[in-house]
Amino acid sequence: MNGLDLALQEAGAAAYAAYGSSADANVRYLTRFSTTDPVVYVAKPGERGMIVVPQMEHERAVRESPAAVVTRADAGYLEYIKAGEPRWRATAHMIADLAGGPVLVPANFPLALARELESFHPVLLDTAGAVEGMRAVKTPEEIEQIRSIQRITEAALDRGLALIRGAVSRGGVLHRDGRPLTAEAVRTEMHTHLLAHGCRGTDTIVSCGPDTALPHSAGAGPLLADEPIVIDIYPQHERSGYHADMTRTVVKGEPSPEIKEMYEAVRDAKALAASGVRAGAVGADLYRATVEFFRDRGYESDMRGFTHSLGHGVGLEVHEEPSLGPQGKALVAGNVVTIEPGLYYPGTGGVRLEDMGAVTKTDFDRFTQYPEELTL
Repeated sequence: MNGLDLALQEAGAAAYAAYGSSADANVRYLTRFSTTDPVVYVAKPGERGMIVVPQMEHERAVRESPAAVVTRADAGYLEYIKAGEPRWRATAHMIADLAGGPVLVPANFPLALARELESFHPVLLDTAGAVEGMRAVKTPEEIEQIRSIQRITEAALDRGLALIRGAVSRGGVLHRDGRPLTAEAVRTEMHTHLLAHGCRGTDTIVSCGPDTALPHSAGAGPLLADEPIVIDIYPQHERSGYHADMTRTVVKGEPSPEIKEMYEAVRDAKALAASGVRAGAVGADLYRATVEFFRDRGYESDMRGFTHSLGHGVGLEVHEEPSLGPQGKALVAGNVVTIEPGLYYPGTGGVRLEDMGAVTKTDFDRFTQYPEELTL
């Protein structure tokens, strides 16, 4: 019995229903169909799930999706529209017919659709996140897809770092070809490589100097010599939908003693955490061990210092289950997670290093092979 069938049994539901485009990771996972327009997915216990699509998408969906494919016309939607039912009502009517009883829905199910559906059958909320739980345990095929995206990501990072490595300092500002080298130029260089290899970079971080003390500052403007530069890149492969995720911190020139010490502490914390990753290890325990490690090195974990979780799952979303934070549960073989400790101090700067890999029965199968090199 798969996770979805078990959730239906425990909820006493006749069917599970999801609604959304492939931007919704659950819909993409269940349908394996890429679309910008929303589709309906309905699954009953022990049966192959069904995807309801517009007529124009029928043939493509049959080719791409492992689900049974029906058109909206065949599912009755157009008849309800012709009868004067508004869109949400007609969609709910169609789902009710397909479900034939109480419907289990995910947390992000549209409220308007749920309200209409309730007039036909009870609507039950999947608070445990059955599909998210299924997504968290990757198949060998998914693991190899993510591993291959990581290779592309590392090559893109290499392109960006090559620009920084070849830059020269003029008045404390990095220059290349006679012009200031900017965060935007480095980001564009990396994104161009990603696009050429079927990936899309979004919100890539290239922060420098004071901005590095803010973990998710995107960074902008000229890059500085002798200051930390944090590059966090997490592209999505456009065809498969899977992500990779990695971070490196570098300095072009001479880092301050404080940044050197922070870098060494972060590097050692990452190695310590990775050594504890295996099936059965508890995410919260790994996080707390990292907090204690930093505390022993003299770095607090509050409003400054180590201010975020140790890591997270990666897949069709760049942040998904499982968590390696204060509420993290036991890891299982097949999870793909990041290990990304960091330290952040206003006035000094920030350092973060991030690797990604798969949890196995015995250890951490690290996908990230890119060198750790503070000084360029």
